[in-house]
Amino acid sequence: MREKLPLASGPLIIAQAPCRVDLAGGTVDLWPLYLFHPGALTLNFAVNVVTTCRITPIRGKHIHLRSLDTRREEQFSSFDALAATSRFRLPLAAQLIKFFAPKEGLLLETDSESPAGAGISGSSALMIAATAALARFTNRHLSLEQMRVIAQNVEAQIIGVPTGCQDYYPALYGGVSAIHLDADGIHRETVPVPPEEIESRFVLSYTGAPRQSGINNWEVFKAHINGDKRVFRNFEQIVSIARDMRAALAHGDWEAVARLLRQEWKLRRSNAPGITTPLIDKLIAAALKHGGRAAKVCGAGGGGCVIFLVEKGSASRVATAIGDAGGRVLPLQVARDGLALSSET
Repeated sequence: MREKLPLASGPLIIAQAPCRVDLAGGTVDLWPLYLFHPGALTLNFAVNVVTTCRITPIRGKHIHLRSLDTRREEQFSSFDALAATSRFRLPLAAQLIKFFAPKEGLLLETDSESPAGAGISGSSALMIAATAALARFTNRHLSLEQMRVIAQNVEAQIIGVPTGCQDYYPALYGGVSAIHLDADGIHRETVPVPPEEIESRFVLSYTGAPRQSGINNWEVFKAHINGDKRVFRNFEQIVSIARDMRAALAHGDWEAVARLLRQEWKLRRSNAPGITTPLIDKLIAAALKHGGRAAKVCGAGGGGCVIFLVEKGSASRVATAIGDAGGRVLPLQVARDGLALSSET
């Protein structure tokens, strides 16, 4: 049985944020890579795979961290005790608490519907939810963009390599996003695609946990910064595909979207052969035989999720073929809204 915590007066704070599926322009969102490719953007859409952070005030200075989905927890007698610790069982929650430095005791619980290593940005979505909850708990009035900066920077501290910005915007805003990466800053644009169109034309499947995506991106990052001309040319193609796909989505040109998604996947595979696996190749082949038009891995690949663009009306047929081939099909619904923050007394 769990110990009964000495609850304090004050509201229970609940923050939720959705995960995302990336369509084009990934990796280019690492600063400062996009500055060398004018017009760079990334495309993604939020999905109703939700992450949650719940904060309960407790009396005294005690800090209790609990992850419901991973079944891990750790406790500290005070904030000073946490701040003096260098290694954590729950680094996401602990590092954010270090940043916000709460003066009161709390129980912070996190939960994620995303499978492990799915490549749909579960950790970044949870960073947004936890940042929003801790800002409310510590009376910090932050804009959405300020939350994005804090979440991204703290996540970089956790994984030890640069983090891209695209994963935080679906968690904040929901919907379909074009994230423009410009010299004067980052700007999100809503892409006018009916959510029902996305839901009828895409199938999402989980293939198993991949290797660390941050390390994969770091290798590409170093090659680009070191002047690798092949990597530079590949990034130029990635940027071009993302720009063209944004226009195709906005005009409902699904033939062009399919063609561009195939180009993106071919380019990604040539950049990093380890991005695919025998199971991923098997699932894509099965989908193409039953109405699939194009596919790509989500995130850095090597496992995780694969997104399939299918002929309209064939989603259930493709989903059955993917399941028969060994994939785990996940429900796909576009998250219409992003971050939700509430308090309960």
